[in-house]
Amino acid sequence: MPTPNNKNFDTCVSFFIDNGAYQGRLIRFNPLLDTILGKHCYPKPVAAIIAESSVLAAMLASTLKYEGLFTLQTQSNGAVSMVVVDVTSEGKIRACARFDEDHLAHNQELRKTSGEIEAAPHLMGKGHLAFTVDQGPDTDLYQGIVDLQGKNLAECALRYFKQSEQIDTDLKLFLQAPEGESESWLAAGIMLQKMPVKGGHSELSEEEQTEAWNEAKIFMESLTADEVFNADLSSADILHRLFHGNKLEISKQKDYTFGCRCNREKLLQTLATFSQDDIDAMVENNKITATCHFCSEEYVFNRNELRKQ
Repeated sequence: MPTPNNKNFDTCVSFFIDNGAYQGRLIRFNPLLDTILGKHCYPKPVAAIIAESSVLAAMLASTLKYEGLFTLQTQSNGAVSMVVVDVTSEGKIRACARFDEDHLAHNQELRKTSGEIEAAPHLMGKGHLAFTVDQGPDTDLYQGIVDLQGKNLAECALRYFKQSEQIDTDLKLFLQAPEGESESWLAAGIMLQKMPVKGGHSELSEEEQTEAWNEAKIFMESLTADEVFNADLSSADILHRLFHGNKLEISKQKDYTFGCRCNREKLLQTLATFSQDDIDAMVENNKITATCHFCSEEYVFNRNELRKQ
């Protein structure tokens, strides 16, 4: 379990191995998740999906060069029908979920898993996982999408890389729910990707490349939850344990914090687009109350502020 010193968490460390043949990411979240989830009262199974999705979103965003917003979003027909995680290029993250509490309880009762952490696809049902990069009004949106198929969230993401990006990729996600007297959530992930061969050729034969890739994946898969959640180990320590014989090169570290982009002016502008009938229907005691889905901040508007002229 993490100690009060959490300097080794809420970071993404980028690295290369085997003379740059493979690039990787190691992400470990703890205080950030406690902040995100502390703003909601999600049941533990839903909170687990948010925690795991936040790591996956940060990991995918870290592989892209962008200035703006990366969004991971799911839409599905299960008890957890939507998950949204935003990651800004500055490292600000926010997340939320939409779920049906009765549906969730019924499904878990049928599976005899009430209150337990289950693999995300079991609670999401059929649907899709989408990744969107928004760099502002003067640029085109980039979007990738894949069906929610797989035993877990990692398998869903790997299907996207296999079908859309056609980049040899392997990743592993870790999750630890609060236990005992601890109220902290922990989540982590590690990913490897095969880099394009420069100049169209490689010093290694195809057989040697396959062997090196398989070896790197075996080392990555050997990482355990006890290691990745050990607060006394830095990410560099963990990577050295895994890849010290693979010419490890750590390139950079990025820090993440919670950040919500909601504000009173934005909400007022949004409400101003509603019809007068819609506004009248929302008014209670001459006021309209709006709550941000991401941070639960409550904004109260006087009816006169929204009166149509």
